[in-house]
Amino acid sequence: MAELLPQHLDLLHRVPYFAGLTDEVLAALVAVAGSRRYARGQVIFLEGDPCAGLFIVAAGEVKIFKLSPQGREQIIHQLGPGGTFNDVAVLDGGPNPASAAATADSTLCIIGREDIRRLAYAYPQLAWALIESIARRARHLVSVVEDLSLRSVKARLARLLLAEAERVSGAGAIDRNQMMTQAEMAARLGTVREMIGRALRDLADEGLIEFDRHRIVITDRVGLQAVSDSG
Repeated sequence: MAELLPQHLDLLHRVPYFAGLTDEVLAALVAVAGSRRYARGQVIFLEGDPCAGLFIVAAGEVKIFKLSPQGREQIIHQLGPGGTFNDVAVLDGGPNPASAAATADSTLCIIGREDIRRLAYAYPQLAWALIESIARRARHLVSVVEDLSLRSVKARLARLLLAEAERVSGAGAIDRNQMMTQAEMAARLGTVREMIGRALRDLADEGLIEFDRHRIVITDRVGLQAVSDSG
């Protein structure tokens, strides 16, 4: 594991619930942190393994996922720079609650559980920040449950397409080289590839999107937003 350099204070400032910590606390975290690089597709840790520490994405992208006994994947969260994961295992000492893998070449900051625990005792503001992290995680999971139980696949796909268009270009078109495959969309939305294909065709038939060579073009953003909100 490579040494984490002092400039990584900037990284910790980008973590939402660390942003309000003093430089003294952030410096204490940097002093016990390390960094590690992962290639695209490389597994970072597996569900059920002993707690691997708190991870912060310095560069790249990571997916947090669970697998069914049949091998079906459900992506719980997709994280970019400044995102954290494995907070739950760090705080309760249990095994990793999900698996993690790099979806792009990534550099991660890693802080061990015992170091986090010791520093949380020394700096109450860090302890409160960690509580906030769990609250954010719970809020996100409530949103995931709401999507899976109350929204149709087409509505969930419409929301994903709008978010992806904003993420990759800030415009109304998505280059297919920059976005997920249908299988990856299915993993994100808790369904199967065939349902994604059907929902894409429905959206195209309704004139909300169109396929232009290597792009998906949003032709009716207002209409697509209405589908996203329809449940």
